[in-house]
Amino acid sequence: MKAQAPKTAKAPANRAERTAERRAAIIEAALDEFISRGFAATRLDDVAKRAGVAKGTIYLHFKDKESMFEELIRTALVPMINRLHAPPPVGGSVRDMVEGFAQNFIREVASTRRGDIVRLIVAEGPRFPAIADFYYREVVSRGLAGMRALIELGIARGEIQHKNLSRFPQIMVAPALIAVIWQSLFSRHAPLDAIEMFRVHLDLIFGERRAT
Repeated sequence: MKAQAPKTAKAPANRAERTAERRAAIIEAALDEFISRGFAATRLDDVAKRAGVAKGTIYLHFKDKESMFEELIRTALVPMINRLHAPPPVGGSVRDMVEGFAQNFIREVASTRRGDIVRLIVAEGPRFPAIADFYYREVVSRGLAGMRALIELGIARGEIQHKNLSRFPQIMVAPALIAVIWQSLFSRHAPLDAIEMFRVHLDLIFGERRAT
């Protein structure tokens, strides 16, 4: 008769999975609360109720509301910004790299609930500077550094003629922020084709693409 393997072997993994699931549920509930109530009015009690956990469970994962909001930024936005630091593929142009990033940003942020996080920071950041500072460190500064590197590469390759653009990488990404704001305020009055707008913007910087 074969000896049975100990049944406790999978317990740690199961505990880890349950912990990860609870954490994900808390983050999802927090996003719902922040979007519907704003940062100031969101209460941990309401997050816990929406997530289906005890309030004390939240403190096993986050020390306070601010750290919970920071985790939303870290998980929803930072990975996308980090893609800017990857070099263009062999044979690819800087314009293609920027346009690809813009398309992903518009589809994954401007047109989704991730955009609500950005809009929330724009609206409430002045009242909560610690949140704005975190967003700047984790998202804005990294995004600008990555975009500046791409602009400098474009200048070196001769794709971009205006050398002073590297001083103001904000210009390159401005349409993405416009798309986020427009989506929430004016889209019902005048729907915006944000991707096409970005292509026109890139034509102004790189020159119009030649028809093939």
